[in-house]
Amino acid sequence: GNIEDIIMDAEFQQLQRSFMEKYYLEFEDSEENKLSYTPIFNEYIDLLEKFIEQQLVKRVPGFSMTSFTASLKQHKDEISGDIFDMLLTFTDFLAFKEMFVDYRAEKEGRGLDLSSGLVVKSLTASSSTSLTANCPSPLQ
Repeated sequence: GNIEDIIMDAEFQQLQRSFMEKYYLEFEDSEENKLSYTPIFNEYIDLLEKFIEQQLVKRVPGFSMTSFTASLKQHKDEISGDIFDMLLTFTDFLAFKEMFVDYRAEKEGRGLDLSSGLVVKSLTASSSTSLTANCPSPLQ
């Protein structure tokens, strides 16, 4: 409810996007973690966690971040996957780094592109129709 509304809100999205724009070039898709990642991670937590907390305090009377964090851990199976993944970036450095690596790949046009290998197969045994005329697919 409230968390999803906050995360989907244009103000939160802009805050996160601006932060990622500012730092995405720092992140590389490698096993090694640069020392520069730590202050960026801490700044991210401070900025976005505080924003979420401020919004929750406005929306939920008597809200406590400590109680909320404990409740999240107990009810993590009940949280939507996308929301949980985003919240995980506040506590899991590797999830945070992966978010930046994925963002950089997308910005540089290296995102996952499956368009050249898509094939539509009939559910009946008759035939399959390829969506790509000249590209053989490993899925055929």
